[in-house]
This record gives sequence, C-alpha cells and structure tokens, in this order.
Amino acid sequence: MSATQIKNAVASGSLSCEAVARDCLERISARDGTLNAFAFVDPDLVLKQAKELDSLGERGALHGVPIGVKDVIITSDMPTGMGSPIFENYLSFEDAACVSQLRTAGALIIGKTVTCEFAGPAPSSTLNPHILSRTPGGSSSGSAAAVADFMVPLALGTQTGGSVVRPSSFCGIVGFKPSFGLINTHGVKPAAASLDTVGVMGRCVEDIELTFRVLTGAEPLAVDSEERPIRIGLCRTYAWTGADACSREAVEDAARRLASAGFHIEELDLPASSNDLPVTREIINDYERARAMAWEWKTHRRQISPRLSRALENGLKIPLDRYLDALKRVALCRVEASRLFDTVDLLLTPSANGEALSGLEDTGDHRFQSIWTQLRTPSIHLPTSSGPTGMPVGIQLVGRYQEDLKLLAIAQRVLSLLGSGPCVAV
Repeated sequence: MSATQIKNAVASGSLSCEAVARDCLERISARDGTLNAFAFVDPDLVLKQAKELDSLGERGALHGVPIGVKDVIITSDMPTGMGSPIFENYLSFEDAACVSQLRTAGALIIGKTVTCEFAGPAPSSTLNPHILSRTPGGSSSGSAAAVADFMVPLALGTQTGGSVVRPSSFCGIVGFKPSFGLINTHGVKPAAASLDTVGVMGRCVEDIELTFRVLTGAEPLAVDSEERPIRIGLCRTYAWTGADACSREAVEDAARRLASAGFHIEELDLPASSNDLPVTREIINDYERARAMAWEWKTHRRQISPRLSRALENGLKIPLDRYLDALKRVALCRVEASRLFDTVDLLLTPSANGEALSGLEDTGDHRFQSIWTQLRTPSIHLPTSSGPTGMPVGIQLVGRYQEDLKLLAIAQRVLSLLGSGPCVAV
C-alpha cells in the first residue's frame, strides 16, 4: 500500500496502525538480513507507538504511516549512528525538526536507515534489492532500498551532492530533493551546510507531495493546462556525454511521448557558467565538510575511513579565498540558470549515468544531481523505464527555485503518462 492508502485506511477504521506496523516489521525481518537497509529497528518500540497511535481520537495527515529515517537525522528514542563507529549507540535527547513534524502528523518512525559514513563518499553495507551485486547508490542507500523493497512506503534521505536522486534512480523509486531550505535541517548532521537538503523517497509522487506538505505547511496545488500546454525544457547538461545510452534514451523517449501527449518540448542549454559546477561542488563540499567534522577529525581521526579522510584533508587545505570564489561562481550560475524558467515550467534531464553500477565500491557519479543541488532548485527522479540488464532507469524533472508544488503537480501527471517502472517484490 502507498502511504496515502494507509492513511486513508487508518482514518476510515478499516486498518489499524498496529496491523500496518506488524506487516512492515514482518517484511523487515524477512528481508533486511540480506539487504541491510536498516541500521536500527526496535519492534517492541514500534508496536508500542503504533498502539498509542491507535488510541488517539485525532488523526493526522500521516497517521499510522511507517517511515524510515536516514541515520544522520537524530531521533530521541533511537540511536543515531551516522554510519560511523564514532557514534555507536549515540542517543540524542531531541528529535530532528523534520522527525518531530512527522510524528506530530501521526507518522510512525519505524527505524533508522543505513547511511554512508557521515553521508559522505565511502559506500555503505546496503545492497540493491534488484540485484544484490549492484550498488544501491549513496548516501541515502538504506532509505532507497527499504522503500524499493516494500519495507516502508516512505523514507527520509539527505542530499548534499546526489544522495537522494541517485539512490532513488538506482533502486527504482521516486526521489524528491526540495528547494534548499524549505525543509528544516535542525537535527541533521551537517555535511556541507550551504548544500545540505532533506529529501523524501517513496513509490509514488502523491505520497511525496503529502509528506512535503506536512513538512512545510504547503497547500495542495493543481496545475491547469487547459489554457496552454505544459512547457518542458529538454536540458541535456554538460554531463550528457557521460550518461549511458539507456539513460539518454530514457530522457529522449520521455520527451517524445510527452510531446505526443500535448506537452510543449523545447531544447535548452545551461548557461556557460554552469561548466564550473563540477569544480565548485568539490571545493564547497570539502571545505564545509572539513569544518563541520572538526571534532571528529581532532578526536577520532583513526576511526574515519580513508576515502572520507582524503576529502577532509583536501578541505582543510582549501584557502578561504578559493572557497569564497566558488560560492560567488555558484551564486552567479543560480541567477543565470533561473532565466531558463522564463520560457518553460520544468526541465527534463538525466537522473543518473544509467543503471546501478556493478560492485559495491562506488556509489555512482554525482554530476547528474549535484548541478541542481548547487543551484538549490527542486528536482525529482521518476522511475520510468529500465536498462539493458533490466535494472531501473528514469528521468529527472527540475523546477524553478521554491516552485516545488508546481514541480510535484506536473511530475504526478508525467509519471501517470509515462508509467512507472517496477519496484522489487520478492
């Protein structure tokens, strides 16, 4: 069941929160020993909270909906391990703002999903539920796998480069990175504060929109296309040549099919300033991450992985003037790129390089997602097709900064036209 279906069934009394919780716990028990999507689940705690939700007369917008929470987002009743031995059994006295908002809406936090170490570049132990020898992507690997494998209908992730959209693409689910700053990040372990964004992962756009509205207080938005067709800009970006044929075909096929359905499609290029984004991303990410992890680097350096250590060492070597110059270049690109939306409603672009990579040593190329992370625009991955080996492939839609509801409304229409690729149901 989708989160919306669960919420409606609980509201009508045809399903109890406890029954939903038991079903999810049964699935986790059967599958997570193989996939390792969850870092922490306490069945007794889950069932206790589900029974408490059943006893309440008032029903919230997510009442009884089980949600996984990425293990860099603090919770008061579950440890937050950050994917690192440094924080083993760490328990906060408070919930992150986003977790508290979900609980207020009646959501059931079913557990903490596995993250790459400090949401960084080192791969996690989570496997891809489609083919176990393929990466699930990073760093929100556990959240993507848990949703794709029907352990939970929804999960929170975070994105600093591509950590919501890429694992959603590799695992064949819907992944939404909202506009920077719209979902409060208090209680989320910082990686790069000027880029960090809380995202939502699910199996349909309707569930994503419902969760986004809970977390922001937004009202529903319907897009009326009777007066004019929806305008989509086909934006291949500088990363296009690095995409596999299946990813390029997914985007071009979507453009053809949407044009046949009455959408207006035009080709657009990012401004020349965007060519700096691969470089600025590494400067900003490493500089800010090194300073955000000053305590861990000073006191627990030997417990940090070699891959993350290299990023921190690089960040500490970056001079302030180089960091400030990177910020200025990105700010200029944001202004120039925003003009693309003067003629289109959304951009259509690749989500990832292609199918999930074989092996677990590399979580994938962030260039297809970090463009939009730096530009702070909302973006959503839609699982519309599959690649040559049957693994999920899809498309990414991008909206104007702070026009998230418009993006979600059109994305729902696009996915209904193109059709969704299959999730895993073993």
